[in-house]
Amino acid sequence: MGDTLKIVVLVKHVPDAQFDRHIGPERTLDRSESILSELDEYALEAALQLTDARGGDKGGNEVIALTMGGPDAANALKKALQIGASSGVHLSDEALAGSDAWATSLALAAAIRSLGEVDLVITGMASTDGETSLVPAQLAEHLGLPQLTFASSLEVSGRTVAIQRDGEGVTETVEAELPALVSVTDQANEPRYPNFKGILAAKKKKIATLSLAEVGLDAGQVGAAGSLTAVESAKPRPPRAAGTIITDEGDAGVKLVDFLAAQKLI
Repeated sequence: MGDTLKIVVLVKHVPDAQFDRHIGPERTLDRSESILSELDEYALEAALQLTDARGGDKGGNEVIALTMGGPDAANALKKALQIGASSGVHLSDEALAGSDAWATSLALAAAIRSLGEVDLVITGMASTDGETSLVPAQLAEHLGLPQLTFASSLEVSGRTVAIQRDGEGVTETVEAELPALVSVTDQANEPRYPNFKGILAAKKKKIATLSLAEVGLDAGQVGAAGSLTAVESAKPRPPRAAGTIITDEGDAGVKLVDFLAAQKLI
């Protein structure tokens, strides 16, 4: 594909962390108050930086935002288009409801294959709802791609992608030949915000909607039927107990030390 890049970025519509999470009747998260996952913005920014350096869309590069979910999940794609993605792809089918990480990665892999050859698949390090971090590795396995995960930075030179992965007191450099899959951390960059020009431009960009049949899967491979894990039960967490209030009557320091000692914190 020469010096140009065709990149697929996974984006997800997740419950807004500002609100309490609720479990629906099907033991799945209520997504009525949802936004584009903040961790996916780092993946999108990484893709845009790579393509911007090569002339962006006008230079023949392409950043495709891909999501999976119900009708409202298209809002994540709209935000990605406003930020700068070239186009969006929405994998939407009622049979996908209740898919675990395995079934999700299987479906996303099928959707990516339907897009033809790609150079890079870039994801966030996790979704902010499930927080399993399983999908990037599973997706790479389904696609037969080398996986470079938890990247704090990435570069593409020719047909080689190189990342840095920060660990406890050590930084690794990992390389692979394209095509490849990379997941990035929230240390990889500083995501850009949609500007007025980007919001206007997004209205002219296309979002393609794909069904399971269009990506070559059937209902038995996804959802509860195709998942390797299941939620047996779910209930709201109990309310927080009232804390201990220490009234200062000249001995607050002593009371505080006694409290900490009773909790075995000192």
